[in-house]
Amino acid sequence: METILWYHYLAAFFAGMILTNAIPHLVHGLSGDKFPTPFSKPPGKGLSSPLLNTLWACFNLAIGYILFNTSKLTSNHTLLVITFFAGILATGMISLNFSKKDKE
Repeated sequence: METILWYHYLAAFFAGMILTNAIPHLVHGLSGDKFPTPFSKPPGKGLSSPLLNTLWACFNLAIGYILFNTSKLTSNHTLLVITFFAGILATGMISLNFSKKDKE
């Protein structure tokens, strides 16, 4: 069995976060809807164009893919899988901030 090092866990966690973050940006971008990105004004609150959201999603997918491969994530490494899903959950928790964007 392959040795798992600390940075494999870090890569798995951030792969989960970044890959999950790509989903809403890709959906909004491909649907033609504006949605906040880090490049909107103000960052994360203003709305970015569908094209920018699609590009941001593709960037997230590329970085997430690299991190996923770096993590050596397989079903044989249960703790890595749990760490990956913890990253997904962390993104879900952070997204609660965006639920207020339409109310401000």
